[in-house]
Amino acid sequence: MNKFIEISSEKFDQSPFRIIGHDWMLVTAKKADKVNTMTASWGGLGVMWAKNVSFIVIRPQRFTKEFIDSSEQFSLSFLDGSFKKQLGYLGAVSGRDEDKIGKTELIVSYDNGVPYFDEAKTVIICKKLYAQEYKPECFIDTELDSKFYPDSDHHTLYISEIQKILVRE
Repeated sequence: MNKFIEISSEKFDQSPFRIIGHDWMLVTAKKADKVNTMTASWGGLGVMWAKNVSFIVIRPQRFTKEFIDSSEQFSLSFLDGSFKKQLGYLGAVSGRDEDKIGKTELIVSYDNGVPYFDEAKTVIICKKLYAQEYKPECFIDTELDSKFYPDSDHHTLYISEIQKILVRE
């Protein structure tokens, strides 16, 4: 088990454009006694309602959405490039169909009941504040709707308070 230290949001100095958009992240939550995760490359970090927050989006067909919806908290785990194959697998296969976490041999650890991955270099523990489904009529640039949602499977946006940032020692 890796050792992590907690840092303040103000000391977090990693580019969200790189760690989310390029390196990807694992969005992980627990429902009853099961844990599920998905790889994501869309989202962000910022400030909203005088809180440090994360923004994630999940399509309705994703199994992880059930876990996020039934949990008050979830984690964002950021792994280094040596795990790109596992991240690709976790993004392509549904936990509905198999024990995809087990097949990657990644180790699930917990911070006060919130699951994350022990192999992560950075973990962000989040508490949900707001959720809303994207709506076609809200797109100002309507080409985005037709390009990214041809099947009308619009993401749900989750804005969550960053409760803790853990970095590997």
